[in-house]
Amino acid sequence: MGLAAALLLPTACARRSQDLHCGACRALVDELEWEIAQVDPRKTIQMGSFRINPDGSQSVVEVPYARSEAHLTELLERVCEKMQEYGEQLDPGTQRRSYVRVLSRDGTKLELSGVSIHGDVASSLKFACESIAEEYEDELIEFLSHEADNVKDRLCSKRTDLCDHALHIPHDEL
Repeated sequence: MGLAAALLLPTACARRSQDLHCGACRALVDELEWEIAQVDPRKTIQMGSFRINPDGSQSVVEVPYARSEAHLTELLERVCEKMQEYGEQLDPGTQRRSYVRVLSRDGTKLELSGVSIHGDVASSLKFACESIAEEYEDELIEFLSHEADNVKDRLCSKRTDLCDHALHIPHDEL
């Protein structure tokens, strides 16, 4: 019996790590999309070259600030702090872990039965989020700079394989 448990332990640890990284990726995308949605759509930023062309004009264009590279880069530097607002939920059937918000953005009460809220979860999720944000910064900016559908699935499952087990997770889970 001890041998069987010892053989299953690495699988359980690997699955926990995969669940953590998948959950961090999905939470990261959710938080970024929410932050983008909070920006006034009329707010713009000047992009392009500030050099003077031979005819005396400049090649500067105004683009929406919310999905600008400057704004997205700024968000990526601080978004993982939001992982403190998440807890861990264990699916009793599959033994898979998922991560859900434990603090609502608008003050409404959340249903938190079966959600584990402790510092270890938050710090692990924050560390995984920071690793993903750093490693996949270019992909995140690429996907989020244009309004794309299903960024969570496209980034977390298809582009990175962080959630290769989770293609069946509903889009509004987090």
